[in-house]
Amino acid sequence: MASIQEFEKALDKSDTTVAAFHSRSPLQKVQHFLHSTPAAVPAIVLILSITVFGLSIGDRFFSSYTLTLILQQIAVVGILGAAQTLVILTAGIDLSIGVIMVISAVVMGNCALYYGIPAPISVAIGLLVGMICGLLNGFLVAKLKLPPFIVTLGTWNIVMATNFIYSANETIRDADIEATAPFLQLFGVSFKLGGAVLTLGVIMMIVLVLVLWYALNHTAWGRHLYAVGDDPEAAKLSGIRTDRVLLGTYALAGLIAALAAWVSIGRNGSISPSWAVTDYNLQAITAAVIGGISLFGGRGSILGTMFGALIVGVVSMGLNMLGADPQWKVLLTGVLIISAVALDQWIRKVAG
Repeated sequence: MASIQEFEKALDKSDTTVAAFHSRSPLQKVQHFLHSTPAAVPAIVLILSITVFGLSIGDRFFSSYTLTLILQQIAVVGILGAAQTLVILTAGIDLSIGVIMVISAVVMGNCALYYGIPAPISVAIGLLVGMICGLLNGFLVAKLKLPPFIVTLGTWNIVMATNFIYSANETIRDADIEATAPFLQLFGVSFKLGGAVLTLGVIMMIVLVLVLWYALNHTAWGRHLYAVGDDPEAAKLSGIRTDRVLLGTYALAGLIAALAAWVSIGRNGSISPSWAVTDYNLQAITAAVIGGISLFGGRGSILGTMFGALIVGVVSMGLNMLGADPQWKVLLTGVLIISAVALDQWIRKVAG
């Protein structure tokens, strides 16, 4: 009994302060909202961009034709941006995504027109080539533990050179594809929806983004991918096969890049190896960064990437309709990229 009394006396000297929860300021509430809803910022910027250019240009900009034309123009970049997003979420980057798309398109065209392979099989071969390129990146990153930036910079050069050597830098003409393998131009087929004109390529972009959004948010694979990007060591300790996740992510990114190749054939009609010098890599990264995907990995929504691609498309179309110097688009894109990264740093302080 005495020992209990002594114990109680000791408790009398303990701290009796009650925990207090301080209310957040309006700015902190905004910060927490943006942290929990990564796609909110690009969505707001997109709405503001449409409003500003709509008020400046008038009814011409708000026409269904103009708005759906923007969708057609960003279809390829939107799909490539989705592939890039998966890699960036793992705290990596894929600088070869654009040239993987190009060599996949070249392989599809050569198989169908020069090797006499049926067009659907040619497409499947092109998709396989894209996946193998992605798998190579994944192997070097996941198994050999090489930095993603260096790996994909190297494979960018290798794949681009292979593209020019294999194709002899010869363009496959629109008329030849249409006559021999029109299936390659499937995603260029357009249809009317009210006053809007959409293509199957636009539908593919939207479906792909929605499927990936569901997979990232409602499957174990998606949770594992976010976990690897946020803290690979903690993910490994929790039982996640980080190397397998990375390998699969890069392979899937390559496959999606090959899908973008098929869509680009429909969009352009022809197949040109010189697409490799187009800044598709930068466009895909730009869409992801402006869309709120953190370059540090583990945070962001793939819906934001599509919004990011739409922002660039809206700015480009709006400036063209205003007759502005094209360099203004480049300038504004740079401002948006820096602003997006700065905002991401500010939002990440919530997690810190």
